[in-house]
Formats: sequence, structure tokens, C-alpha cells
Amino acid sequence: MRLLFSEVVPGREKNYDIGNRELLAVIAALAEWRYLLEGSKDPIVIITDHKNLTYIGDAKRLNSRQARWSLFLSSFNFVLTYRPGSRNIKADALSRQYESYEHNIQDQHPIVPQERIIAATTISVSSPLMKRLQTVQGAAPGGKPPARLFVPENEREEVLNIYHDNKTSGHMGITKTVSSISKLLWWPTLRRDVKDYIAVCEVCTRQKSPKTAPIGLLQPLTIPERPWSHVAMDFIVELPESRGNTVILTIIDRFSKMGHYVPLQKLPSAAELVPIFIANVVRIHGVPREIVSDRGTQFISGFWRGFCKNVGIDLSFSSAYHPQTNGAAERANQNVEKYLRCFISEQQDNWSDLLPWAEYAINSAVSESTGHSPFFTVYGFDPPV
Repeated sequence: MRLLFSEVVPGREKNYDIGNRELLAVIAALAEWRYLLEGSKDPIVIITDHKNLTYIGDAKRLNSRQARWSLFLSSFNFVLTYRPGSRNIKADALSRQYESYEHNIQDQHPIVPQERIIAATTISVSSPLMKRLQTVQGAAPGGKPPARLFVPENEREEVLNIYHDNKTSGHMGITKTVSSISKLLWWPTLRRDVKDYIAVCEVCTRQKSPKTAPIGLLQPLTIPERPWSHVAMDFIVELPESRGNTVILTIIDRFSKMGHYVPLQKLPSAAELVPIFIANVVRIHGVPREIVSDRGTQFISGFWRGFCKNVGIDLSFSSAYHPQTNGAAERANQNVEKYLRCFISEQQDNWSDLLPWAEYAINSAVSESTGHSPFFTVYGFDPPV
């Protein structure tokens, strides 16, 4: 068995001297594989290119940090050996950016023949599953749509797992999961099987809250005529700290339902919000005609109002006791929160890393209101998911 492990040195640890940083690498590796290494009868050989580490057991004086580490190291039966950096190639490879000079990037040609490209899918056309499906197409029942592969009963659970549980699929609901599968695959009871699968999905059951219909009659907002002409904005606040961030800015295109989710260290002031908005909306999609938001201090401030007036943006605000007015942003908040709950670590400190995947999954899923994914509505094609 061969295991690989590497990680970026965290913030405070960057200030350690070279000896402590090298020892930190040993501590991190032992902690990562503690379940395999602790209690080993045979000595664990640890190879390092920092020669001073080989004398750690002979040190007469230790600072408080080294004393704590020494207590941790006492749980392992190990031997530290020195290998010059020029010969420590395998470990060095993990900290080097890979660059390939073997291929000319100008020499591009399709890997998959055009006639085999049916739709963007989570399953590679050359995967073992696809090869198995291609061998059973003669047994497909009547009613199979053209350009779709029939999935026999013994393969359906694997397909459902790929299209629902995968990180790029994002534990979406029934309609979106069925739509993703239907781009390439088919079987007679597809919708019923998806419904039953999601009903017993442990992650969905634990992390998703039930939907409730709004009460009373609502007055509709202006109907957008093109992507990113009408935008909704909101904040998700008081999140556990992740890479220094505790806030998510949600920006939604009301036409396509495409969203951008921006991690922030704190709630921004109006002056701080303007460059964030320019970088994430104006730079990519142009200046919108209208922004819908709640009555947060950032959105009602004179600075924000002045900026929007200068660039020709109309502002609309949700009523004080009816935040559902900003339904697009509220719904987007629910979607990204559900995604993060499904994949977040026990420490809840990695949501910043998951946020780009959440945006990708949500923008790739079919919207019930448009019948297309936000990505398709804006760009005209679906991305690989």
C-alpha cells in the first residue's frame, strides 16, 4: 500500500523556523496515518532531508511546542534517517507544480469522436460502466428514447450514486437529478427510482429542511428579458471560520438563476461592497438594470445608492417583514447551505474550499423554472458535471 499526503503550511506555522517546520511535517504525517502507525511493533522509518531532525531525540532543552510534540511522538516506534534533498525526489514531487513539456498545446484534437458526444455527463464514455451498458442495449425494452442508453436493473444503483451523491452533482432534488441522468441514460422507472433513492439518502434526510409554500398573494417583480439584467443579492452570515471567512455574498441572476457565491471575512461596508460587485458581476456580465436586496445597511447607504445611480442601476428592496420578496437570493442561500451541509467536514472549517464546487453544481443543475441549467441558459451549452 502506498499513501501520499501533502498540505499547505497554515498561517501561524509559516513563522516557524526551518527546524520546527520540518518537524511539523513529520507530526502532520504521523497524525494523518495514526490509525495505521500507532502501536507498530516494527520501527517506522521516517526519511527527512533536514539532517538536524535526526538529533531530535538527543536534544537536552525543548521549548513548550517541542515538548508537546515530543509527547505525541512518544506514541510511535520510529527512526529518523537523513537523505539529501537531491535524492529525496518522491517527497519533493508533492510540493512542486507539475508542468508537462511533452505536448504542444496548439496541437489539439478531439479525444472522443464527435458522433459519440451526446451530452455532458458525469460518466465518461470510456468508463467500465459505460462499456457494460453498451453490451446490453439489445435487451432494451420498447419506449427507449433515441440517443439514450438503457440501464438494466443491476446497474441503476451505481448510476444513481454517481448522479446524486457525487461532489459535482451536489445531492440535488428529484427533478434536477432526473434531468441530469436523462441527458444520456434511460430506464422505464427512472423518475420513481430517483424519488425512492433520494427519499432514503442519509445526507439529504439529515441536512435538507422541508419546503414550505409562502402565505398570501405576492406581487411579482419585473420580469427579466436577458441574463444578468436583473440581479438579486443577499448575505449568509455567522458561519464557522474557514480560511478566515465567516460570510458568503450571494449574487443571483433572476433570468437564468445562475449564482455567484463570494466568501468574505466579514460583512462588508458599502464602500467595500462596490469593488466586490464590480469584480464578480460587472467585470463578467456587464452592468445590470436592477438589483433586488433586503434593507441591510450596505444596500440602503448613500454610498451604494450613489454608485448604482451613477452606473444606471435601479434598486428594489424587500419589505421589512417579508424577506420572501427577495426570493431568488433566499432560495439560492438555501441551495448553497444544503450543499455545504452535505459535504462539510466535522470541524466545519472547509466550506470556503467547497464553495466553488457548490457554485459549479448549482449552476449545472436544471432549474425547474426555466427547464435548463443556469449555465446552459447563459452560455448555450452544459458543462461536464
